[in-house]
Amino acid sequence: MQEIAPGIARIATSFVNAYFVGEPGGNWAVVDTGLPGFGDKVIAAAEKRFGPRSRPVGVFLTHGHFDHAGNARFLADHWGVPIYAHRLELPYLTGRSDYPVPDPTVGGAIAMLSRVLPYGGRDLGNRMRLLSPDEGTTTGGTLPGLDGWRWTFTPGHSPGHVSFFRPSDRALIAGDAVVTLNMDSYLGLLVTHQQEIAQGGAPFVSDWEHYRQSVLELAELAPAVLACGHGTPMTHDEVAIDLERFARTFTPPPRGRYVAEPAHTDERGVDWLPPKPSDPFPYLVGLFGVGLALAFALLPGKRRD
Repeated sequence: MQEIAPGIARIATSFVNAYFVGEPGGNWAVVDTGLPGFGDKVIAAAEKRFGPRSRPVGVFLTHGHFDHAGNARFLADHWGVPIYAHRLELPYLTGRSDYPVPDPTVGGAIAMLSRVLPYGGRDLGNRMRLLSPDEGTTTGGTLPGLDGWRWTFTPGHSPGHVSFFRPSDRALIAGDAVVTLNMDSYLGLLVTHQQEIAQGGAPFVSDWEHYRQSVLELAELAPAVLACGHGTPMTHDEVAIDLERFARTFTPPPRGRYVAEPAHTDERGVDWLPPKPSDPFPYLVGLFGVGLALAFALLPGKRRD
């Protein structure tokens, strides 16, 4: 565990972060749950931090992609607690719909990997609960059982993506609305893990205009602590300045399936997707395979004595 602010601890599950929110002896929760298969690690960390007989008030999801909700049902069943998410995320967490198909043509390292990453929905069953908006608003509200924390609606990366904010010290858990790791860079993603504010998982963004607006709204919060789904959390003095600069200069990618027109989604899930763009990569792989096979076929046979 890494303590990043009072009452906030990070648990790394490979290249994805889960978080504990709350102090030992009081109410606490899990925010995002990491990659599948890391549930026992999260439980062990929770017992070390909060005690073996303590249990959270719930599991809170910024969104339901496999790397953030991978252990949600396992943890919720272990502790017997609810799982909270936004109502527009619900179709993908009750098995009703798959997420919009990832877009590898957007370019970059994570886009290349997205060709083999899962994007299907999952059924978290009767553990699911909705995050309720405060009266008079549809874009934010308090978190059940967690005093001082609020959720804010930050769609774009997924249809029902939310971020969590604590105004008292301006601590922000942003999921994949922004990240602190350049996931488009092979070097940054796989080797250096250099800390920088960047767009979150470009091939999974299905509405770039909503994504851009979400980044601008997060910048208006002027966070002093920035904890994301990917990358090392930022706690230095210029976090708010760095995020404001990123938001002000952010532009969608020059190409990609969802750049000109977003996926159409509603409370039932995916309704319509833009046409699939041309993707030369599979053909290049096929040509390479054919060339390799021909090369082996044309090699002279092994000489016999």
